[in-house]
Amino acid sequence: MLSVIIPASNEAGYIGACLTALFASAAVPGGAEAVVVANGCRDATADVARGFAEVAAQAGWGLVVLDLAKGSKPGALNAGDAVATGELRAYLDADVQVSPDLMAQLVDALQRQHPTYASGTPVIPRAKSAVTRAYARFWQRLPFAQSPAPGYGLFAVNATGRARWGEFPGIISDDTFVRLQFLPEERVGCPAPYLWPMIEGFAPLVKVRRRQDAGVREIDEAYPGLLEREGKPPLGMETLIGLILRDPVGFAVYAAVSLNVRLKRGSTAWTRGR
Repeated sequence: MLSVIIPASNEAGYIGACLTALFASAAVPGGAEAVVVANGCRDATADVARGFAEVAAQAGWGLVVLDLAKGSKPGALNAGDAVATGELRAYLDADVQVSPDLMAQLVDALQRQHPTYASGTPVIPRAKSAVTRAYARFWQRLPFAQSPAPGYGLFAVNATGRARWGEFPGIISDDTFVRLQFLPEERVGCPAPYLWPMIEGFAPLVKVRRRQDAGVREIDEAYPGLLEREGKPPLGMETLIGLILRDPVGFAVYAAVSLNVRLKRGSTAWTRGR
C-alpha cells in the first residue's frame, strides 16, 4: 500500500487542486491513502481537505486529515508518518499536482527489496512573472535539475529505504536530506510528470534561493560527507558558456538572483518554494 503524506501550512488555495489531481490517479497497485497534515494554519486548509472525503472514497483512496496547532514541516512529516499505514511512502508538497499515471509508476519503481528512492518528472508551469519565467528556464537546464529523480516537491521511498532514517530532523531541506540517504544508482526517475510551481517575482526568488542555500549549508555542517552523495554532473565552463549563449536573458536573471543572495543578508525563515 502507498501512503502519500502531504504537509500543508496555510494552503487552502492550493490543497484542493493537489487532492483533485491525486484522487484522479490511475489505479494504484495495493491501494493508497492520502494523509494531509495541516500545521500552524490560519486558514481553512484542514476543512478544504476534509471536504474531499467523498471524492477520495469514490476513487478508492483512504483519506486522513490531521490539524496541528504548531507550524513545522518536519513536525508535519513526522506526524503523517506516525499515522500512515502503507509500507511505501510518498511525500508530496501541497501545491504540487501529479499526473494520472505517476502514483502507479512510483509504486512499480519501489517494488524491490533493496532501498529505493523514486520521483517523477518535474515540470514548472508557465509563471505570470517574466522574471520567474526567465529564471525557471535557465534553472531547469542546470545539472541538478537535469539529474534523474531530483525529487523537489515529490519523492517516494520503499520500506527498506524509509528505514535509513528515523524521524525527519528539524532542518530546512528535508527533500535534500532524504535524497542523499540514497546513492545515485538507488534513485529512480519515473517518466510521468508533475507540476511544481515556482515563486513569482525577483525578491521572492532571492528569498527562496537564500533559504535553499542555507539548507544545503546546514546539511553539510550537520551531516559531514552527505553532500558527496549528490552525484550530479559537474557544471564545466564549456557547458556553462553553452547555456549562457543559448539563453542570455535567463542567465542574467539567474546570476542576478545568485548575486543578491551572496551580497545581502536576509532571513532564512520558512517560505514557499513557489
